[in-house]
Amino acid sequence: MYVPKHFQFEGYAEKIAFMQQYSFATIVSIKNGIPIATQLPFHIRMDKDQLILTSHFARANEQADYIENSPSLVIFSEPHAYISPQHYDKVESVPTWDYIAVHAYGLASILTDEQAKNKVLEQMILSYDEAYLTQWNELSDRFKSGMMRGIVAFELVVTDLQGQKKLSQNKSETERLRISDFLENSNRTHERDIATSMKNQSHE
Repeated sequence: MYVPKHFQFEGYAEKIAFMQQYSFATIVSIKNGIPIATQLPFHIRMDKDQLILTSHFARANEQADYIENSPSLVIFSEPHAYISPQHYDKVESVPTWDYIAVHAYGLASILTDEQAKNKVLEQMILSYDEAYLTQWNELSDRFKSGMMRGIVAFELVVTDLQGQKKLSQNKSETERLRISDFLENSNRTHERDIATSMKNQSHE
């Protein structure tokens, strides 16, 4: 990822927090020299000094056959906004886009043990729908085993984490305030999120 100095994250922890907030991501792997990708929800955790991502494919998804062969890239990217030149002081300006993204690289391992697969599912439930855990635990073992046979669970140990937080940091404070005020009144959630991130950035 190309990251100009202006747009760097503050540190490793900030990247992890972003990944946890926007955890529905795209995993890209290589099949015979060609990139293939799937959109998946991820559970993100630190285990001692390792950052680990867990998720699962549908059994029929061929990408599961390639994630152990070479490193995969997981792209976390959610809030973004078009930035019009009308917000800049200089007439000779061009449009751009503000956004936040994190790229996580690592080699994945498929989890074949049923207990490990069940743990992955429970982690996902706790992350996305904690109230459902009671219902899940009350389901029959036969039903749960059938569901788990239909998935390929995996974990990916992150070996490289890159991120960019492009929030018009290369513009003047007046221009940034003008942009964030405009986006704050947008009817698009992702544009309002960018406005919030811009205001938080200015307070750091």
